[in-house]
Amino acid sequence: MNKELKDKPIEYKVVEELKKRNLVISTAESCTGGLLSSCIVSVAGASSIFKEGYITYCDDAKIHMLGVCKETLQNYYAVSSQTAIEMAEGCAKISGADIAVSITGVAGPDMEDNKPVGLVYIGCCYKNHSDAHAFHFLGDRTSIRNQAVEAAFSIILDTICK
Repeated sequence: MNKELKDKPIEYKVVEELKKRNLVISTAESCTGGLLSSCIVSVAGASSIFKEGYITYCDDAKIHMLGVCKETLQNYYAVSSQTAIEMAEGCAKISGADIAVSITGVAGPDMEDNKPVGLVYIGCCYKNHSDAHAFHFLGDRTSIRNQAVEAAFSIILDTICK
């Protein structure tokens, strides 16, 4: 890894890896409300790797903007691996990005659909392969959102560097 990046926040490393590999990313966010996208664009030069971001906080937005199936939301709810995958796949399809990452979860302070505070799913769609990762973060609303973004950046790096 570049010595200049060694002590930089993870978003710098992600942007540089995406540039190096000539990949473009798009995001679909729910509980993080655009925080992932904001962190990406805080890095100078991100315009060469960031295509677009979707904030789909409510179920209707997930359906209409990303093509998440209504049945998925009825059967598994918004906070689920199924929804995270459909969000990432819809984001990739609509944006035409090489990699798409989604975040859906319960930031708190209250449970949602009987799902505990801190439960977050991060979906990733890359090279026609999609998966979701479940996390159980601790802390307040801000802390959970920040941890979700950090985890998303780790997933992006792990995925593109395989």
